[in-house]
Amino acid sequence: MLSHVSLFALVEILPSEHEEAIFASAETFKRLIDYCIDEDLINQGVEQIKIHENAESRKSGPTCIERICVTIESLLDYRFCAVWDVAFQIISATFKKLGNNASYLLRGTLKSLGDMQNLPDEDFPYRKQLHECVGSAVVALGPEMFLSLLPLNLESDDLSEVNVWLFPVLKQYTVGAHLSYFMDSVLDSVGLIKQKARKLELEGRVFSARSADALVYSLWSLLPSFCNYAVDTAECLKDLENALCRALREEPDVRGVICSSLQLLIDQNKRVLNENDESSGTEFGKSAEKAVCCYTLQVATDNLSVLRSSAREFLSVLSGIFLNSEKDDGGCLQSTIAALSSLADKAVISRLYKSTMQKLLKVTLEAAKVRNSRKPNSMGSDDLSNESSPSVLRGKLFDLAASLLPGLNLAEVDVLFKAIQPALQDADGVIQKKAYKVLSVMLKNDERFLSSKLEELLKLMVEVLPTCHFSAKRHRLECLYFLIVHLSKDGSDKTKPEIVCSFLTEIILALKEANKKTRNRAYDILVEIGHACGDEEKGGRKENLLQFFNMVAGGLAGETPHMISAAAKGLARLAYEFTDLVSTAYNVLPSTFLLLQRKNREIIKANLGLLKVLVAKSQVDWLQMHLGSMVEGLLKWQDNTKTHFKSKVKVLLEMLVKKCGLDAVKAVMPEEHMKLLTNIRKIKERKERKRASNSEESRSHLSKATTSRLSRWNHTKIFSDSGDEESTDGETDYMDSETNIGRWSRASALLKSKATSLRSKRSHRSAKSLPEDLMGQLEDEPLDLLDRQKMRSALRRSQHGKRKAESDDDLEIDTEGRLVIHEGERSTKSSAAHPDSDSRSKAGSFLSMDSSRKAQKRRKMSESGWAYTGNEYASKKARGDLKRKDKLEPYAYWPLDRKMMSRRPEHRAAARRGMASVVKMTKMLEGKSASSALSLKSTKLKKRGNKAGKKKGK
Repeated sequence: MLSHVSLFALVEILPSEHEEAIFASAETFKRLIDYCIDEDLINQGVEQIKIHENAESRKSGPTCIERICVTIESLLDYRFCAVWDVAFQIISATFKKLGNNASYLLRGTLKSLGDMQNLPDEDFPYRKQLHECVGSAVVALGPEMFLSLLPLNLESDDLSEVNVWLFPVLKQYTVGAHLSYFMDSVLDSVGLIKQKARKLELEGRVFSARSADALVYSLWSLLPSFCNYAVDTAECLKDLENALCRALREEPDVRGVICSSLQLLIDQNKRVLNENDESSGTEFGKSAEKAVCCYTLQVATDNLSVLRSSAREFLSVLSGIFLNSEKDDGGCLQSTIAALSSLADKAVISRLYKSTMQKLLKVTLEAAKVRNSRKPNSMGSDDLSNESSPSVLRGKLFDLAASLLPGLNLAEVDVLFKAIQPALQDADGVIQKKAYKVLSVMLKNDERFLSSKLEELLKLMVEVLPTCHFSAKRHRLECLYFLIVHLSKDGSDKTKPEIVCSFLTEIILALKEANKKTRNRAYDILVEIGHACGDEEKGGRKENLLQFFNMVAGGLAGETPHMISAAAKGLARLAYEFTDLVSTAYNVLPSTFLLLQRKNREIIKANLGLLKVLVAKSQVDWLQMHLGSMVEGLLKWQDNTKTHFKSKVKVLLEMLVKKCGLDAVKAVMPEEHMKLLTNIRKIKERKERKRASNSEESRSHLSKATTSRLSRWNHTKIFSDSGDEESTDGETDYMDSETNIGRWSRASALLKSKATSLRSKRSHRSAKSLPEDLMGQLEDEPLDLLDRQKMRSALRRSQHGKRKAESDDDLEIDTEGRLVIHEGERSTKSSAAHPDSDSRSKAGSFLSMDSSRKAQKRRKMSESGWAYTGNEYASKKARGDLKRKDKLEPYAYWPLDRKMMSRRPEHRAAARRGMASVVKMTKMLEGKSASSALSLKSTKLKKRGNKAGKKKGK
């Protein structure tokens, strides 16, 4: 049995200055809590608390578990402020061990955690750890019991007193809650807050009314968390159905929240039913394992049955909203309709699908009449801004039909296929895009349809290619992907290689599309095809992957530079994704070197990108074997293109030097290019010296900056026109996962040491954080240092007094959020801050002050948001401005002209001409003060005006 004496001994070690002792003590603390507190010990303490709950006095002493909990609660005292992050971990372990019984044993601890949220950020850097600790309490107690002990305080008249910080904690950590509590308590609070918002708006308090509306949305945002493995879905969903449908119709802001909640209910129950709850228990971690384990096959079956009975009403409401709404943010309505259609009765889906197709036929006929009534030279598409136009409504009906696909049979899918065939050649790009999107969903979700209609689909995709709109290209590529994967698995078709090659050529050419989404999707599809060919889990083999790579490499023999460069980009992407293909990619090096000698920048840029990927992803042994030919190929250029890509070639050589070593590259470098290698060596040595001279802090910042870069594909960086000499290290690091792993370990060590030093500084500062005049601020009332609440309030009051004394320029805001401005207050404060100054100081000149007061004044002004007046450049003995040491020049101003960033050369030239006039004016006004310069400028303008008037008079 665990004794509180042993825990007390561990508590005394925690304030230690040694990080190793703190870590060992905390780990021992958590293990003792986990292994030595049993159910009998917990039940004994809970029974004693229940017996004496209503008694005025307690005759028996505290039980062992109560003493342990008091010891753990003492970790929140101010003397442990330097190790509060460790204390939160220990308290979290205790909440996890006690479970629901924590409502009896850790009630005071939870209240103290809530009070710590009010600590200022300057004195409390462990806000995230606090929220994690409170989250463990939510998991242990459940949201119902948790909110009874630490309420949201929604009944307060002042909305600023509401504990809004609890909303994200509840959203993240609520698992296994009761939907009945949400319906009875949370929705009632929603109604009360709405009434308060209307009342505030009638009173003219608009800011408070908007805050109340935000609280309404925050309360609704808790619904997905309450649906997260809810324990009473079968009993309460029917009662909750009416409230949800009403909110869907009347409150557009919460539609996304309700849709995500319904999807979560459906997906979790389906997962439990299909996977027999084998992997669902570990999805949310050990702390929520108990709630997830309650989801048995029978519970999931009952929940799905209730959801199926409610699907009819939800589908009716959601489909009506989808057709009448202007836009579906994030596609939440479509995805929810699809989830419900996979669950609902077939008769319900068939009825809704039939109604949708009838509307689609009617709208299609109307759109044809509108198109025929137009003049021949009119635009070919409807006004998309008009929501009632036939094209917009037709597109929505296509989306709705695609959402119903999971619940349709094969005959109904054939009807939809016939409806989209004319739309694939429609003159309206929007309709084409919707039709290709529907077809991609059909090919993805229904393997039977793809097998039965394969010949017709292949013929159709070839026929509609000439009329494909550029906006529909991305969805067409997805259709081609499903067809290629299906053909690669089916070996019965003799024309398979020819068809696959034609479709693959279209995907490769899409790598050069101007549209960014289409281009990125083409890269993704190329990789997905590679995985489908090579992954054994998907029925692929390594031989199929090599064959696919060779098919892409065939594009290097294309007739046009467009095709050749697209094929090179495709090879680079595949070599970057699949390590097995790097050695195969070296077979195309001779072709790559020949293409580098072409007088075409498009081809050269793509092949240099391919070489960059090979250098970054290859092992040193392979690079050593091909180093001579690679260096020779990089330096054997045509003169007219060599200059354009000189910096990019230099980056590639630097990468080779970094991987293979300077001596190896020097051995194969031609003599006439040895100066370039010497320059690379000098730059490398300069960087090493600069890195060695940096301080420890700057090195840790550099390490963190490089490790935060993920190893992911970036075709814009790889295929750029030129290389950046300053980012050579980044070129290889972000593509080399091994270096990232090494840097990550070094960065973690540096961060750990930095955390240790920070903790020691905080502990040293906390020892001196009690001001001597603190007693005088409490109005002669003695301060109880053992009272945690009084101690925190006193420290907050002292820190607030310090900040107020340091800066009186804080913005004053009333209860309605309006900015309060007092006339003449700034000038009074300014004069009061310098009582020794005379009238000349008020006019803008500086008198003799010590440097510390100057720095303090500038710091105050920068914190309050004031701009510099330029007085620090004024001279005390003569007119004009002076140059100060370590300061900018008085007239070093650059005009903020957005034409400087323009892509057009004429715009940038105009901006530079404006800068030239500024420089000319600077020389003219040199040695004059700001006031005299402005007066001189106004005098010249007047003279010009007088001359112009005289000319007109003549």
